Amino acid sequence: MSEELHVALIALAASAAGLWAWRHFYAASFWLVIGYLLTSIRVRLTWRKIALGCGLTKRRQRPRFLRVPRLVLETGTVQVNRRWRRVGLDAKPWMWWPMPTRHGWRVTIRTLEGQIPQDYSKVAERLAHSWRVHGVRVSSPRPGRVVLSVTIRDPLVNVAAPVDPAELLQVTVGRLETGRPWVIDFKTVPHWMVAGATQSGKSNLANALIVGLAPQPVALVGFDLKGGVEFAPYSPRLSALATSRPECLSLLTEVGTLMQRRMDACRAAGARNIWQLHPDLQPLPVVILIDELAELYLMADKSEKEEVAAISTALLRVAQLGRAFGIYLVCCGQRIGSDLGTGVTALRAQCSGRVCHRVNDPETAVMALGDLDPAALDSARMIPAASPGVAIAAHEDGQWYRSRSSLVANETAEEATQRWAHMAPSWGAVLAGARIPDLMARSRKEEIGVPRRSLAARLRAGRRPRAHSGRRVVQSHPPNGPGERPDRLDGVGHRDLHRPDVRHGRP
Repeated sequence: MSEELHVALIALAASAAGLWAWRHFYAASFWLVIGYLLTSIRVRLTWRKIALGCGLTKRRQRPRFLRVPRLVLETGTVQVNRRWRRVGLDAKPWMWWPMPTRHGWRVTIRTLEGQIPQDYSKVAERLAHSWRVHGVRVSSPRPGRVVLSVTIRDPLVNVAAPVDPAELLQVTVGRLETGRPWVIDFKTVPHWMVAGATQSGKSNLANALIVGLAPQPVALVGFDLKGGVEFAPYSPRLSALATSRPECLSLLTEVGTLMQRRMDACRAAGARNIWQLHPDLQPLPVVILIDELAELYLMADKSEKEEVAAISTALLRVAQLGRAFGIYLVCCGQRIGSDLGTGVTALRAQCSGRVCHRVNDPETAVMALGDLDPAALDSARMIPAASPGVAIAAHEDGQWYRSRSSLVANETAEEATQRWAHMAPSWGAVLAGARIPDLMARSRKEEIGVPRRSLAARLRAGRRPRAHSGRRVVQSHPPNGPGERPDRLDGVGHRDLHRPDVRHGRP
């Protein structure tokens, strides 16, 4: 008997070790085969008790057959014996069978009379604690139905490296809390407002965008109000860079002129936007990256009022009309508040894409997310300082999600801009009407001898991208030396980083 018990204990220990290894190393398959079934049974059996504790039940009168012998009820002076009686019971909302997802499960609830989805959103944290899970998201696909999306553990702890872009103007920058990739698609959501304090992950998101857009036929324009310290290392891939407010105003004026020319071309061709033009006639998309947005609106005295008003008007006009003509905005700032003026509020209304990292004041969170959902504000305020890159992002489906951008170091972004420097058209060529086929043809000529492996594959393999022969690699520092500023500006006051006289420092 003791030998049989010894064998049984050994088998039990081996089974427990195997289940632990299965759950630890192959969590997805363990969840779908074993964990999901046990969890579904537990959720169904405990739903009445949890709904009652969270205040989701309704008091209803139900007829019940009373088995208590000799039950006597008094009504006035008459004594009546009854076997049936209407009893007040707590009715729970009807729950369908939970369906598995990669990181948890999803279940549909049929709401009771008088209930709305907000009633479930208010108790989402209570439901998470009751089920011992990471989080619960509430959505409503149609009236009378509520979908609870449950996440067992945080999928944003480890975010994989970004993948190569699949389509034009699409960039995978990280992961959503649902486990899906976080994709920024400028064709669907053209303008973005990104808020975040120092060391919150705002610059990392900009790096991810630059790395994703660098190999695409897109003109990148930088507005760096820190004097160029943020975007100057990426100058090989930038078509133009403005580092002061006068330069920004001059560059915005030219962007307005470019937009008007494309407007005339679309009207002449009978197209509503540049994507309805013939593929051989489609102009290059322009993505404008703005760092420190608040610097464009701050005024030291009244003498700067006209300049600020001109910048505000030009930027708002680009936000209102630029989508149809292939001009897109990414506005980043540490603090974006309504005290900066009505121009910022109007710009926010045009930026349907919102990203809010950890912020130092609630006003910035309200400016970024206040008109979307009050629950998003609470989530933004709870982002810890120890989680850089975590943000609340508005997705193209109209919902907001916790998300995290992939870690893209400054060195990685600089290597990408140097490798794809031949994809950067000069600003003069963009103003002259450079088209996508022209840039792609030039790119194929420049890529003779370039290894076929992508930048992301090289980074995953742990090797630095190699600069191939056949083209001139523009250095990331100014031509006069690593610590000096360029000695030449173009005719309108901003730096055209791909003019020969500016690149080589000739007068």
